[in-house]
Amino acid sequence: MPNSKLKLFSLSANRPLAEKIAAEVGVPLSDISVNRFADGEVQINIEESVRGSDVFVIQPTSSPVNDNLMELLIMIDALRRASADQINVVLPYYGYARQDRKARSREPITAKLVANMLERAGATRVMALDLHAAQIQGFFDIPMDHLQGAPLLADYLIEAGIADKKNAVVVSPDHGGMTRARNLNNMLGLEAPVAVIDKRRPRPNVAEVGSIVGDVRGKTAIMVDDIIDTAGTITQGGRLVMEHGAKEVYVAASHAVFSGPAVERLSNSDFTKVIVTDSINLPESKKFPNLEIVSVGELIGEAIRRISMNEAISPLFKHRFHRRNRP
Repeated sequence: MPNSKLKLFSLSANRPLAEKIAAEVGVPLSDISVNRFADGEVQINIEESVRGSDVFVIQPTSSPVNDNLMELLIMIDALRRASADQINVVLPYYGYARQDRKARSREPITAKLVANMLERAGATRVMALDLHAAQIQGFFDIPMDHLQGAPLLADYLIEAGIADKKNAVVVSPDHGGMTRARNLNNMLGLEAPVAVIDKRRPRPNVAEVGSIVGDVRGKTAIMVDDIIDTAGTITQGGRLVMEHGAKEVYVAASHAVFSGPAVERLSNSDFTKVIVTDSINLPESKKFPNLEIVSVGELIGEAIRRISMNEAISPLFKHRFHRRNRP
């Protein structure tokens, strides 16, 4: 049974996911009103007592990033002033995570700034899914749990018959994603080594792909990434993989940001399927026929239950097929 002091709150970024999480935890979402003043300022009112409670606030800081982040900071402040005992922030998607280092002179490290703001507002713990850079965990001086979507994606790929052990290959869209690609490859138990696309990014949201290191000829290629934003990189990569003789190409990614021309590009791409999680709530206008959405509600819900009961969350990093010998 869940902790009797446990309360779950959903802000406005992804209510459908929050409802799935609440169903998994077995605790209903608590009442809250989120309004906007005429000038756009956020006004929050918590409709029930949270004194002494172990509170989890579910809010991906996806588009509109600044609005959702400010909403979250105001909520944390309200909970702190209402004497909540623990304020746990659940970030299915961590906005600004791509600004995790100084790539050029005089650039900010905005991922660290966001961590500072969350702590300063009063968060006592943070849980995030598939950070763009793992070192962001170290930006926090409070407990930080980094959940992985790869086990869920691996389960889907195996159950759907896509990740055939002998005839599939995992492809990383760039050198920076090699660790992610290797992890997925290990979960799938594929015989082929990971392939990687040589890519450079001259400026934000602009990528140039070159060649492929690895063999994809005659294979089912599974391109894996953490974020699909404008989809320029991933669709160019898919085209290159097909030109190198792949039988078909799938893409699996945790966060469907889908900015600008992304939906059009993906709809007209070489991908048999685009597989994403529901870490970001997609409106119907951003959905297309070959899109598959895998829910992270069960994963996050189980993590919340374990944290509230002081249990280990390490079992959540394995997928259902992890200990099986696949044929």
